[in-house]
Amino acid sequence: MFRVIRTFGLALGLLGGVVAAQAPEFAQQYAQRLGGAADELRRQVAVLESDAQASGTTRDGAVDRLRSNPDQLVARRGEAARDDIARLARLSAQQQALATASSPLGRVVAMLRDPDLPVVRAAYHDFSPAVPTTADGLAAGLIGFFAAWSGWRVVSDVGRRVVRRRPRTAATVA
Repeated sequence: MFRVIRTFGLALGLLGGVVAAQAPEFAQQYAQRLGGAADELRRQVAVLESDAQASGTTRDGAVDRLRSNPDQLVARRGEAARDDIARLARLSAQQQALATASSPLGRVVAMLRDPDLPVVRAAYHDFSPAVPTTADGLAAGLIGFFAAWSGWRVVSDVGRRVVRRRPRTAATVA
């Protein structure tokens, strides 16, 4: 019976390793989508800045004019422009954090600190598992393996001790 439990623990560890090794691949796909989203927002903000300059105002002045316009459609476009500018700042900061991540699994940690949820959803929707060939992927796989395997060992050891401590009683005559 012990061999079955040990084999199951090893299999569970391998499964944990394979699952954890996907984190760096997901972070890479997230970074690619993040770059695309940031590029599109930069284009939109550049158009707004160009229009503002042609109208003789600043970007912030143009956004304020749009937001205070009595026409509700125009005011909503002003709110959207303000939100786009703020989101671009967040995405740019996260791109910088991903680019400067130098520790093992640093991109995964940088992604988890402040993820952009629409980008996470899009990356997850199109995510394809991959075989880890990078140092980060291998490190994540080892961490996942040892976490799952050691977790199983703890659970199985506690289970064995509970089974051993249970007193065995002879069949009682009623």
